[in-house]
Amino acid sequence: MTDTNADKLYTLHGMWCTSCALAVEGSLKQSDGVHDVSVHYPSATLCISGTPAATQLSVLALKVKRLGYRLTELEPVGDAHARLEEESRYLTLRLMVGSLFGMWTMLASILIYASALPNEQVEQVVAWVSGAFSLPVVLFAGVPFYRAGWRTLLAKRPGMDVLVSLGVFGAVLVSIGLLWRGSSEVYFDTAVMLIVLLLVGRLVETLCRQRGLKALDALTLPNANISVYQHEHWVMVPADEVAAGMRVELAPGERVALDGTLEAPGWVDTASLTGESLPRLFHTGQKVYAGCRYLGATPLVMQVSAGVGKRRLDRLCDEMRRYQAKKGELQKLADRFAAWISPLALVLALLTLPTALLFGTGWEEAFVRALSVLVVACPCAVGLAVPLASLAGSSQAMQQGIALRDPAALETLARTRSVALDKTGTLTTGNHSVLHWQAREGVDKHTVQRKLSAAVAGSEHPLAHALAHWSNDQREQNPDQNIEVNESPGEGRRVQLNSGEWLTLGSANWLTRQQIALPFQAEDPALVFASQVMLADEAGWLATFYLADQPVEDAAPSVKRLLASGYVVAMISGDRQGAVSWLGEQIGLAREACYAQRSPEAKARLLQALLAPTLYVGDGLNDTLSLAAADVGIAPLSASEAAREGASAQLMTPGVGGVVKLLSIAKYTRRIMVQNLFFSALYNTLALGLVAVMAIPPLVAVFAMAASSLSVTLNAARLAWAEPEENDQRAPE
Repeated sequence: MTDTNADKLYTLHGMWCTSCALAVEGSLKQSDGVHDVSVHYPSATLCISGTPAATQLSVLALKVKRLGYRLTELEPVGDAHARLEEESRYLTLRLMVGSLFGMWTMLASILIYASALPNEQVEQVVAWVSGAFSLPVVLFAGVPFYRAGWRTLLAKRPGMDVLVSLGVFGAVLVSIGLLWRGSSEVYFDTAVMLIVLLLVGRLVETLCRQRGLKALDALTLPNANISVYQHEHWVMVPADEVAAGMRVELAPGERVALDGTLEAPGWVDTASLTGESLPRLFHTGQKVYAGCRYLGATPLVMQVSAGVGKRRLDRLCDEMRRYQAKKGELQKLADRFAAWISPLALVLALLTLPTALLFGTGWEEAFVRALSVLVVACPCAVGLAVPLASLAGSSQAMQQGIALRDPAALETLARTRSVALDKTGTLTTGNHSVLHWQAREGVDKHTVQRKLSAAVAGSEHPLAHALAHWSNDQREQNPDQNIEVNESPGEGRRVQLNSGEWLTLGSANWLTRQQIALPFQAEDPALVFASQVMLADEAGWLATFYLADQPVEDAAPSVKRLLASGYVVAMISGDRQGAVSWLGEQIGLAREACYAQRSPEAKARLLQALLAPTLYVGDGLNDTLSLAAADVGIAPLSASEAAREGASAQLMTPGVGGVVKLLSIAKYTRRIMVQNLFFSALYNTLALGLVAVMAIPPLVAVFAMAASSLSVTLNAARLAWAEPEENDQRAPE
C-alpha cells in the first residue's frame, strides 16, 4: 500500500525572498489531496505530503508555473551551489547599476536638502537630474522586486515585494508630481536607496545561504571513474553507472566511492566520514561506506551494496535536506506574522492618506506619510529571522561532526531538560580490555603474556583481540607459535605450540568440561560485572583474566559537563546491574541514575517519566522505541540502521561529546532565533504606528527598514562563525 503521507522534495526556482516561499506554500495548500506544504527559502526546497496524484511533479509544476516559478526534481548539492553563485552574480550586477547611478541621485538630493545651490532654478534642474539618474535604478535594478511582487499578488499572498514595489513607484510618482508643480523637494533618493539597500541585504543573505549549503558538502562525492569487473576484465566506469552486486577494485590510497562489502581484509581510513584519527582493520564481509579511504598496499576487491543515490552518504544528505524544508515552532510563528503584516501595511497606508487629509495635512505631506508606511512595513526581516538562524545552526553542527537530520529539532534541543544515554555502543567503545588478572603461584607476568599471546593468535573472537592487546606488551622477538588449533566457537580453543606444549583458553565451564581442574576463587564483588576467561597449560590452570567494555574516551567529561549545566542525566540499559553500576561509577553518574535490565518497552516508559523535553542517545535495535518516545533522538557513530532512521541527529565522530556540542549549538541558535524574531517584529509594529501618527521622511524609513533586515542577516551570520564551546551550556529552568 502506498504511503500517502510520505514527504516529497522538489527544488523551487525563481524565488526572490520569503514572500515568494509563502505565496507558493499558500497556493499549494489549497490543492485537493495535499496534506502539508513547506517551502524553505534559504535552500529553495519544497517539501510536500499528500496523495500520490496530488504530489506528482507534473501536477505541481503546472500550478507553480502559473505563479511564475519553476519546479524541478531535487537538485544535487553541486547544482545548488551553481544556482546560488548565479544568483550572486545577478544581484551583483544590479547592485553595481543601482550604486553607480544611485550615487548621483543621492548627491543631487543632498545638494537640494542642504540648500547648497544658488537659486531655485538650479535646484529645479538638479531635481530633474536626480530623477534622470534614478531611472536605471528603478527600471533595471529594481525589476526583481516588481516581478516577485506581481507573482505574490497572483497567488493572492501579497508580501514584502508588493510593499517595496508600491514604495518605489509611489516615491517616483510623488516626485514627478512635485516636479510638475515646480517643486524641487523630490523623493527619487527614497526609491533609489530602497532598491540599493535591499539589494545589499539580498546579496549578504545569498552569501549566508551559500555558507549554510556547505554543510552538505561533506556528504557529497565527485563522480569519479572506478575499476569494475565486467566480462572477465577490469574496466574504468563512472561511479554513477555502477550498480549493486558489481565487483569493484580499490587501489591503495583510493577513496571509496560506493558502499560495499570487502572480499578480503584491509586497512581503511574512516576519518573523512567518522572523524576517527586512526585507521581501522576491516575484515572480510565487513561493510565499508563511501567516503572512506583504502590504505592497503595491494588492490582490494569489494562487492557493491549501494550505488550512487543509495549510499549512506546520499541518504544522510537527502534526510538533512528533507528536514531542512520543514519548519519549527518559531518559523511558523514568523510566517504567520509576516503573512498578515503586509496586508495590514497596505490597509494602513490607504487609511493614512485620507486620515492625514482629514486632519488638515496637505496633499504632499499626506502622500509622503502613506509612502513612509509602505516602506517601513516591509516584513523581510521577519521572514528571514528564523530560517537563516536555523540554516546557520545546521551548518555549525555539521562542522562539529553532527549531521542534523531535523533542523527543527534545534528548537526542542534548546529547551531540553533531561538527557538519557544507552550503555553498550553509546557510552562504551564495544571493545573489551583486561581490568584484572591472577595467575598460578610462582608464574610471573612475562610467562603468562608469552603463553597467552600464542593461545589467542589467529582468533577472531572480540575477547581474544583484547587479550592479544594485553599480552603483546612484552612479546618476545621469537614468540611461541601455534601449529594446531582446535576451536569450539563461542566457548574456547586448544592450541599446540611449536614446542609441542598444549594450551587451553576459554570460559570456566568449558575448561571444566575439558577435565581441567580449576582452583577455588572467591567472587570479587568489584569484578562481578566483568567477562571471565581462563588459560591452562599442561600443568593445569595457569591464569584468569577479567575483561570489561570500556567507556568511550569523552564519556566522563561529557557527563560532567551535562550535570554541571543542570541537565537531568540518566543511563538506561538492558545490561546487568553490575556492569551498569560499574560504568556509571567510571563516568560520574550516581547509582540511582543508572537503570539496568530494562526492556525496550521499559526504557521508553522510563524515558517518558523524566523531565520533558527529553533527549535520548542510543545505537541499537532495542533503542528505536526510546528514540521515538524522546522529544529528540540522537544516534552515535556506530548506530544500527534502525537507530539512525529513528534519530533526529547522528554523531559523525566517536564518543558522546557531540551531544554536549549539539545542545550548546541548539541553545545559541534558539537565542539568535528569538532575538531576530523579537526585534524584527518589534521594529515592524512600532514603525507602523510611528509613521502613521507623525511625519517621517521616506528616506529615513528606507534606512530603518534596511537596517532591520541587515541586522537579522548579520546576527544569523554571527552564529555561523561562532564557537559552540563558548556558548551557554545551562539547561532551561
